[in-house]
Amino acid sequence: MPNLLSVGSIGIDSVSTPFGRANKVVGGSGSYSAIAASFFVPTALVSMVGKDFSKKHMEVFEKQGIDTSGIEVHPSKKTMVWRAHYGYDINDAKTDAIKLNAYADFVPTLSERHARIPFLFLANSDPEQQLSVLKQMARKPRLSVCDTMNFYIKKNPAKVREMVRSADIGLMNDAEARMLFKTTNLVKCAKEILKLNSKYAIIKKGENGVVLFSDNNSYFALPGYALENIKDPTGCGDAFAGAFLGFLAQSMNFDESNIRRALVTASAVASFNAEDFSFNRLLSLTQTEIRQRVREFRKIVLF
Repeated sequence: MPNLLSVGSIGIDSVSTPFGRANKVVGGSGSYSAIAASFFVPTALVSMVGKDFSKKHMEVFEKQGIDTSGIEVHPSKKTMVWRAHYGYDINDAKTDAIKLNAYADFVPTLSERHARIPFLFLANSDPEQQLSVLKQMARKPRLSVCDTMNFYIKKNPAKVREMVRSADIGLMNDAEARMLFKTTNLVKCAKEILKLNSKYAIIKKGENGVVLFSDNNSYFALPGYALENIKDPTGCGDAFAGAFLGFLAQSMNFDESNIRRALVTASAVASFNAEDFSFNRLLSLTQTEIRQRVREFRKIVLF
């Protein structure tokens, strides 16, 4: 029985960076988050793909132990397509083209079994869709985490704030937080997140790490891991989110000290993701490598 449910997109990506190019590889927020979470707990993925999504592609998830029974296959449309490129600022993806295709028709409908899964990650998507999934849960999840993106913040900021209020933890990056709360000051952004019925405010900063604010006025900052071998940052934020929630689902401990450990572990997993295109590096990643990088993080923050 899966212990964590990820609801998000699966796409076919073509990405170029200063370090190489990948053409027509599997991507999507649901893909990265589910694979990262599967290092810690049995995970299920709910999404929609097109008629062109091959059995070989589906087997990638299944080999990771991911429950794919919630992935719908559209009978006539193709899988979502995203084409993008990065310059030397790897925090900034330039979208060249996006076609939602089958994903435009995706209305998440949870099975009875999936509705009982205790940990829920809502990858970035329309907040109305996210709220619909949350309402379908048979009982309140032990922990629910939602992500967002600038497109939805521009489109309906009030609904994004409602989603952050409804989830236990709302993740966003620094640019999204500034946009949502109309301030350049991340401390003020964090205070606004905490006002939305959240015990923790977690703001991702890309290659510069992550910051944590809590409702007891404590603060934690973790730098990014200094990578020498970078190929593609696509999906690192989603891998971070999946690993973060997966770690907490495995440990069943939600106090602040363990939240900090989860952030370190999630940052370690996300850093590995950047070492290759698509989620290829995650497919060869081992628990030993994760533990070693967590130990390296411990040295980085020691003074």
